[in-house]
Amino acid sequence: MTQPQPVMTADQLNQFIAEVYPQILEQLPGHDVRLVEPGRVVVRMEADERHIRAGGTVSGPTLFALADMGGYACVLSHIGREALAVTTNLNINFMRKADPGPLDADCKILKLGKRLMVFEASICQADQKDIIAHATGTYAIPPK
Repeated sequence: MTQPQPVMTADQLNQFIAEVYPQILEQLPGHDVRLVEPGRVVVRMEADERHIRAGGTVSGPTLFALADMGGYACVLSHIGREALAVTTNLNINFMRKADPGPLDADCKILKLGKRLMVFEASICQADQKDIIAHATGTYAIPPK
């Protein structure tokens, strides 16, 4: 099975997302698309005191938002400048504590069709392999 081919680079994605979705810079400060490959995107964010809940762990809503941001980057990187692609479903399983610091969402396209993209995201502390959270989601692609 061949992987879908990207049509945007990481730099192009970062610029486009900042242009069409500037409020994400407040919600997930320090985030950026780090890698775009066929069928795959890696998004990093710096979790700091704004993202910490009681007990010193990164909050669930922050991890959820990072997974969703990864899905958005996945769909855009493979369909192009289509700001109106939207989340239709996102499920997440929290597996272990997330510490403050850099977090990576490694997102893979499971299916890319004309109207929907299905993806999975594995969230880890940067440069570590233990999965903190695993998400699956679907993005709706608007008709041309």
